[in-house]
Amino acid sequence: MSAYLFAHFREKTTPDGEQVYFGISRDGFHWEAVNDGKPVLWSYVGTKGVRDFTIVRHPKTGRIYIVATDLSVSYGCRLYRPEFWSKVGTQGSTGLVIWESDDLVHWTESRLADMGSCFGCVWAPDAIWDEEKQAFMLHWSSSWSYDDYKSKRIIYTYTADFEHFTEPKVLHEEERSEIIDSAVYAKAGKYYMFGKAGEVCSIRMYEADTITGPYRRMDCFDRCVGDVIERGLYEAPTAVELDDGRYCLFLDYYGVPGAGQGYVPFVSEDITTGIFRRADEEFSFPYGYKHGTILKITDEEYARIRDYDWSDKGYPSGWFW
Repeated sequence: MSAYLFAHFREKTTPDGEQVYFGISRDGFHWEAVNDGKPVLWSYVGTKGVRDFTIVRHPKTGRIYIVATDLSVSYGCRLYRPEFWSKVGTQGSTGLVIWESDDLVHWTESRLADMGSCFGCVWAPDAIWDEEKQAFMLHWSSSWSYDDYKSKRIIYTYTADFEHFTEPKVLHEEERSEIIDSAVYAKAGKYYMFGKAGEVCSIRMYEADTITGPYRRMDCFDRCVGDVIERGLYEAPTAVELDDGRYCLFLDYYGVPGAGQGYVPFVSEDITTGIFRRADEEFSFPYGYKHGTILKITDEEYARIRDYDWSDKGYPSGWFW
C-alpha cells in the first residue's frame, strides 16, 4: 500500500502563498494539510517566491528533489502591471529553485539553478526518470530568443543530480499556439504527456513511443473531457498512479478569483485509453491546492511528515501578512 504527498502552493495575495506546502493522503482521494496549512519550505533565492512544483525521488539513491518555478506574483506584479504575465513570460527568471532531502522532513536550503540566457522564462518544471539514460528528463515551458520569444514550447534536459544538466532541447511544440505545463508518465511501454495548449487554452493529452517523442495528440481525451471542463479555465495537469492501476488526474481550475481556485479531479481506469471521468464527489481537499505534483510515499513516511514539528520551516509565530 502507498500513501501520497502533494507538493503545491496556495493562491493568496501575500508572499506566503508562493512557497512550498504539503498535503498528505493515505488513499489519493482524501487529503489533509501539513503544518496546519502553512508553508513547510521557503525560497530565499531569486524572486523569493515559487510556484508550479515537481517532487521526485531518485530511484537509485532515494534522494528526494523539489524543483519549482522561480516566480513571485505577490512581490513582482506591481513592477509589471498592467502587462505582468506577458512581461514575465519574456523577461522572467531563467532559474529553477531546488530543495533536496533524504527523509522528506529535513531539507536543504533553496538554491537556484540557471537554465540558460536564451530563455524568456522557465516555468512549470516536471521530471520523469529515464531508465535507459539513468537520469531524470527534466522538462519545462519556455519562450526563447530563437523566435524572438513569440511562443512557449516544452523544453527538456537530462540530469542525474539536479546540479549538472545537458544542453536543453525542444521536447514538444504546437504549430499554431503555445504549449505549457507539461506532465509526462510512462505506462505499458509508451509515454503520455498532458499539457495546456491551443488558442482557447485547452488541456490536451499526447502519446509517444519514446520518452523524447514525437508526441501525438489523443483525440479520445478531447472527446471525454470536452463536455465537462470549460476551455480557458484549467491548467497545470498532474497525475498519479494508484496501487490498483487507476490514474488520478488533477486539473488546476483558475476560473474564479482567490481561494476558490484549486484542483479538480478526474479518474481513469486505464491511462492508455485516454478516457477520464470527472470525480469531484470522490475527493476532498482542506483548501485549494495549486499547481504541484504528487509523490508516492510509504506509511512510515506519511506518519513522519504528519507528526513532524514544522514550526521552524513555516513563518514564525506572530507573523501576519
